[in-house]
Formats: sequence, structure tokens, C-alpha cells
Amino acid sequence: MISVAAEAPTFDCRADFADELSELARADERIVAVCNDSVGSSNLVKFREEFPARLINVGIAEQDLVGVSAGLANAGFIPFASAAAPFLTGRALEQIKADVAYTHRHVVLCGQSPGMAYGELGPTHHSIEDLSWMRAIPGLEIIVPADPSQTRSAVRWAAASGRPTYIRVPRFKVPAVTPDDAPFEAGRSVRLAEGSDVTLIAVGTMVSRALDAARLLGQEGISARVLNMTFVEPLDVAAVVAAARETTAIVTAEEGLLSGGLGAAVAKVVAENHPVAVRMLGVPAFAPTGSAAFLLDHFGLTADGIAGAAREALGRVR
Repeated sequence: MISVAAEAPTFDCRADFADELSELARADERIVAVCNDSVGSSNLVKFREEFPARLINVGIAEQDLVGVSAGLANAGFIPFASAAAPFLTGRALEQIKADVAYTHRHVVLCGQSPGMAYGELGPTHHSIEDLSWMRAIPGLEIIVPADPSQTRSAVRWAAASGRPTYIRVPRFKVPAVTPDDAPFEAGRSVRLAEGSDVTLIAVGTMVSRALDAARLLGQEGISARVLNMTFVEPLDVAAVVAAARETTAIVTAEEGLLSGGLGAAVAKVVAENHPVAVRMLGVPAFAPTGSAAFLLDHFGLTADGIAGAAREALGRVR
């Protein structure tokens, strides 16, 4: 099992997103960045300095952000549309649906600072609905990288895929959890720990916490499998079915709304293929005011919370 020590160094994935985008742009003149007055928060300052003609700032106008990106894609460019996740997905949902997904435009939508990363700014700035909204749109790939390595892989994959894609770029600093030989393929998860009692399926900032939860459970004699479900769409159906057949219960953990997100996707696969107990951890409603750390603790999105959910699911079965 990958071990995440308490003192393990953590990294800002936004920096890796920006560095990888610049590296791709040096090799491919079709790569352009489009933002909504978010050059700084998207870490695109260096990109603008190096490629001033290839950064388009539409101002605080997210519908234009997506529409312009779709037009650029139609003209043969590969646009990375970058904005704070709540505004990219909330204000421009119609354009994402009609201008990008329905028309199969190769636009890479980059949701910066998703989940409850904005903390005290409250529900207007939390992006807990984005996975539910994006999953409801046909033909849209959804990637939630767990660490810097996967963030870079997501940018490279999306640039080469030719498909409409949504990438969640985390604001929280996270430890490195991805093995060097881990695959990065659409519809394929990464198994980070073996286990036979319960499976913990997590995305993004929850992956390192799921690993810590598995370690806590292991101290109690509970064997926990850990899956990093990097692609929420398309989901790794085979890995979910295997978890249902080979372990007694499943716990999902996501920094997002429970209705329609990762947990809902997993529960659907389980119900259709091999029903077992499923416990979903996420955000059930609008969050109260507080720091991001407080909010994660409030909703049980911690190693202790995930371990507790696993115990509950196993106890329900037994």
C-alpha cells in the first residue's frame, strides 16, 4: 500500500497544471489558453509572458469564455478554458452543453479550485455541484487528478484526446500518491492498496485521505482496498464490479455533492451488477461558513471519517 506520512510534502497542483500547459504549448502552436480575468488564480502569468498572443482573456464572462473556446476549437486550435470551477460550470453550463459537448468540440475545461477550496467565501464560491452537472452532459470526459503527477498527465491526455474534457484542478495542497508506473487511461482507475474486506473509492483531494483511512483500518485488522477513480466519466466499471464481488462493502469519498457525483456513479454500477453495501461520503447540502479544513472535517471528509464510514458499512452487512 502507498503510505502517506503525516509529514509528507504537499504540492499545489495548479503549478503543475500551468507548467505542463506551457510545455505542451512550446511543442504545439495549436495550444491556447482562455481565461475569465483569472490569469493569476489559474497560474497563467508565465504562460502569458511566454505566449502573449496565445492567451485570450475574455473578462468576467464565463459564457463567452466557453463560447470563444468552442470557436477556437472549430478553427483548429486546442483551447484550455480555465476559470474558477463554480463559475465555469455554473454560469456557462448551457454553453458547455451546446457549444462543446453537443458539437463534440475539442475544448479542455479546467475548473480551478473546485470543491470547498474557497472556504469562508461560502456556497456561492464552493464548487460542489460540478461533478453532478458535468456527469449529466453526454460525451464529456471528467478527470479528477489526485496529485501533481496526475495533473500533468490529465493535461497531456486532454490535449491529445480530441474530446471535450473537464479537469478539476485542486487548490488544496496534496501529497504525491501516484506510483511511477501507474496507467493514465480513460475509464481506468489506479489501485493504490490491496484489500479484501472493504473498498475505498476516492477522487482528487480525498485519495490521500482514503489511503490514511486504509492504514487506520489495517491497525484494527480490517483489510481495505483503495481505488483512485481518476476518471469519473467514463467510470472504471470493471474495477467497481470487482470491488463489489471481492470485498464486502464499498465507501466512496468525494469533495462534492452526494447527488449525482462519484458516489452516485459507483452506486449505479453496483446496483446493476453485484449489489453490496455502499456508503457515500461527500457534501449533502450547502456548507456552513468556515475554513476549508473546517468544512472537510464537518462533513467527515477526513481519514477518520472515511474509516468510520467503512466500519459502519461493514457493521451493517455483518
